[in-house]
Amino acid sequence: MPIGSMLGDIVKSFFKKPVTEKYPFVKTAAPENLRGKLVWNPENCSGCQLCIKDCPANAIELITIDKVNKRFVMRYNLDKCTYCAQCVVSCRFHCLEMSDDQWELAATHKEPFEVYYGREEDIKFLLEKAALGAPEEACPEA
Repeated sequence: MPIGSMLGDIVKSFFKKPVTEKYPFVKTAAPENLRGKLVWNPENCSGCQLCIKDCPANAIELITIDKVNKRFVMRYNLDKCTYCAQCVVSCRFHCLEMSDDQWELAATHKEPFEVYYGREEDIKFLLEKAALGAPEEACPEA
């Protein structure tokens, strides 16, 4: 490539808007129907576990605390999820959805990739049991 044509391209580039954007300082809006982080609504959940059976990546797990009172804790592994939304499609009670505003999921540690959904006392009970090395079982009634 001749030097003259390169200099012409260099001079032209001074007057053009750059193609790249200054992400993350300048953020663009996420497109509609973007498949971001999975969100679970426990009030609608019946505990049928169809979402778990249909998940090809085994990224979600429903831990039953009390089936009669519909108390469940969902463990969602972001690092396993393929964001295919098969769990959302198979849920008959519409308690799962893919968030279109929670899509920036990069992290430097592994801890944020395991998300628990449910009542705070149930989640706390499960995490304490896991710290002691005990198997997961039903939470005692408070």
